[in-house]
Amino acid sequence: MPAERLLPTTEAEDLLALVREIARDELAPHAAEAEEHERFPRDAFRLLGKTGLLGLPYPEEFGGGGQPYEVYLQALEEVSSAWMSVGVGLSVHVMSGYALATFGTDEQKARWLPDVLGGDLLGGYALSESHAGSDAAALSTRAVRSGGGYTVNGTKAWITHAGVADFYTLMARTSDDGGRGVSCFLAPGRADGLTAAAPERKMGLTGSTTAQLVFDGVHLDEDRLIGAEGDGMRIALSALDSGRLGIAATAVGLAQAALDEAVAYAKTRTQFGRPIIDFQGLEFLLADMAAAVESARATYLSAARRRDRGLPFRRQAAIAKLVCTDAAMKVTTDAVQVLGGAGYTRDFPVERYMREAKVLQIFEGTNQIQRLVIGRELRR
Repeated sequence: MPAERLLPTTEAEDLLALVREIARDELAPHAAEAEEHERFPRDAFRLLGKTGLLGLPYPEEFGGGGQPYEVYLQALEEVSSAWMSVGVGLSVHVMSGYALATFGTDEQKARWLPDVLGGDLLGGYALSESHAGSDAAALSTRAVRSGGGYTVNGTKAWITHAGVADFYTLMARTSDDGGRGVSCFLAPGRADGLTAAAPERKMGLTGSTTAQLVFDGVHLDEDRLIGAEGDGMRIALSALDSGRLGIAATAVGLAQAALDEAVAYAKTRTQFGRPIIDFQGLEFLLADMAAAVESARATYLSAARRRDRGLPFRRQAAIAKLVCTDAAMKVTTDAVQVLGGAGYTRDFPVERYMREAKVLQIFEGTNQIQRLVIGRELRR
């Protein structure tokens, strides 16, 4: 049963109807096979690009969709309910364009943003390192001034779209002044000296490429610097606030898909001569799953509406990421329980949903980090 949505405009209603059609007809039929064979869905991103979804929340003057986050996130949720690897990839691409769109100069935006939002390119976000995950300010990838620009050396870890992205928003150290020594760059994906390691062998999201990204003497022109030197951590944290809303929306999409599958199964599976949905023990379990999905959706939408109105939303974004991803983990696990032994097999998608849900509690800041963010915001 599709999610019921209260959208702000008729244009948004038409957009979501289109996204739902694409998700149902073009994405969902291919998800299981691609995930089983760990095949990166580049054609799916080309399709999203052609329909304008890769630039949905960015200004129309640069080729974006001009939609508020409230609408973009619900479109993202629909994509994620059909194919989680594509939903996460869409969220990562949108976050990868954030630094340029928000902190770039007019000249930089005019030069690069239309291509970033135009649909032909796919982005990656290169912040994490093997020893600098939750402690992002400890990163060691270094950009040194040379030859009228910068030379970059270092290794990034856990990078979504590593090796397949057309550009990366890169955080690299330009001085030894801790978090104040990090700067932001827009790095081309085919730069000399830039390579990707073998993809990680993951529990879930196997269609989404995740790997180390190695910078070995990569030259970046000076105009590839976004903001001023030392602005990198400020830019990165600002991008993560919005990115966490993206992950919250993908989590709700996954949970909705698991709920839909569980309800459909419970209506057709019979025991003791009755559909199992008629038994109160199962009925209550499904009711709790539905309550978790709808309350999680309300949480991320509340944060998105604050963002759209220009209000502070860092605490609300952290709450949304925490609540929505924990809900996805519980709902997908319960969906496996509803299907019983069948849910533990690959004949049904719920076992894949459960595997995919786990990483949502880890990336874009672990849920323990979200609690730290919320606590710090409360102390202010």
